[in-house]
This record gives sequence, structure tokens and C-alpha cells, in this order.
Amino acid sequence: MSELIEGFLGKSIEGKKSRMPARLDYLQGATGLFLALFLKAHIISVSMILISKDAMYASTKFYEGSFIFSEPQPVLVSFMAAFVFIIFITHAALGMRKLPINFRQWQVYRTHMKMMKHSDTSMWFVQAITGFIMFFLGSAHLFMMMTKAHEIGPYASADRMWSDFMWPFYLILLLAVELHGSIGLYRLCVKWGWFEGKNAKETRARLIKIKWAIIAFFLTLGLLTLAAYMKIGYDHRHNVGERYHGSIELNVQMDGKVRV
Repeated sequence: MSELIEGFLGKSIEGKKSRMPARLDYLQGATGLFLALFLKAHIISVSMILISKDAMYASTKFYEGSFIFSEPQPVLVSFMAAFVFIIFITHAALGMRKLPINFRQWQVYRTHMKMMKHSDTSMWFVQAITGFIMFFLGSAHLFMMMTKAHEIGPYASADRMWSDFMWPFYLILLLAVELHGSIGLYRLCVKWGWFEGKNAKETRARLIKIKWAIIAFFLTLGLLTLAAYMKIGYDHRHNVGERYHGSIELNVQMDGKVRV
């Protein structure tokens, strides 16, 4: 009964305001922080292709547990993708609470944004749009990683970009991810007072500069990485399906077994 009353009135039987909105905000921030940091690390990992095919191949095999098992286990990547997918869906569901749900709410927000002309309000709008895009493209990408973890590698990934014509998909996803994640990190810092100095305005101005620097860096890195995969895919277009076998992949053990 108490939960029913709290659900209708937003207050407990004792007349206290519900703490649920604050708890959901905290959970949304925590899941967003995890996803933003994970995505930064993920882009750095896939950008190993800019060093060499062997570097990217070694990075792939690392996530498949080659440092533990005698043979890499792609299922580990599938499990990791499934875990990230659960956090991703949880974060998306929590974020949907704050989206305008009808034309009237949308009109109020647009009017507020035009009157305020404040960058933080406009950035929330960018986050709403990119979040909507990510809900579909991000889910599709994670599903592919869960079901086709064994097809990750310099040639397989490059073939997906060029021969399967997936580069527009990943280009849009890259733009949405970097804008959404970097803006989200900035908003978390402002909301929870992280790195706040004596002068709040100076701190916010400094955080805005850092935010744009991070966006510029990771977008540049992501675009260069995408271009590198497309180049490899183009060169490999007549051998689609061939798997890459790196020059550094074989390590013959004393017992005669081959370790990847």
C-alpha cells in the first residue's frame, strides 16, 4: 500500500518526498560513466590498426584470453559484449524518463532552449538525439559482437566495413557515441561537482574546453581508424572471408603445442 501511495503522490505515508528519482539519477549517472569510459577504451583498442595489422590482431586475441588459455576464446568477447549490452539498455531506459513524451512537453523544452540560449541546455538536446540514434545502432553493433565475436580481426573487420558496406553505419555510430559520451562526462562533472574549484564559472569554462578537446581527439582518432579499415577492406576486397594470421601470432611451446 505504501508503495502504491508513493507511486501516485511521489511521497511516502510519512509525507516525505520519494528518494527514487535521486536513486534513478545516480544509477543513470553510474551506468553512463561506465559506458563513456568503456567506449573511450574501446576506440583506443580498435585504433591499434593504425600501428599495424599485427597490433590490432594482438589486441583482439588479448580480449579473447590468449594470455590465459592455450587457445583464444572468442566467447569471452561475447560475454563482455552481453554485459555491456545490459548496462547499455539499463542506461537507455533510465534516460528515457527525461525525454519529452508528447508535443506539449517538446514545445515547452524548445521554447525554454530558445529563451535561455545556454550551451548546457542545447547540449542536452544533442544528447537526446544521439541517444536515440545509439539505441538502435549501438544495440545492433553489440548484437553483432555477441554473435560474431570470432569474426573480429584486421581482415574480417575491414571486410565488414568495405565489402559489406557497413562504413556508413559505423560513421554515424562514431559521431553519435563521441558526442553523447563526451557531453555526458561533462554533464556528470557539472552535476556532481567533480573537479570543482573555488570559482564555479571558471571550472565550468575549463570543463567545456576539455570536453571539446576530448571530442576532437576521439573523433579524429575514430575517423582515422575507420579510414584505415576501409583501406584494408578495399585492398582485400577480392579475398573476402580470408582470416588474418599475424606474423607474431605463433608461439611454439616446449610441449609442442601452438599458442595463439
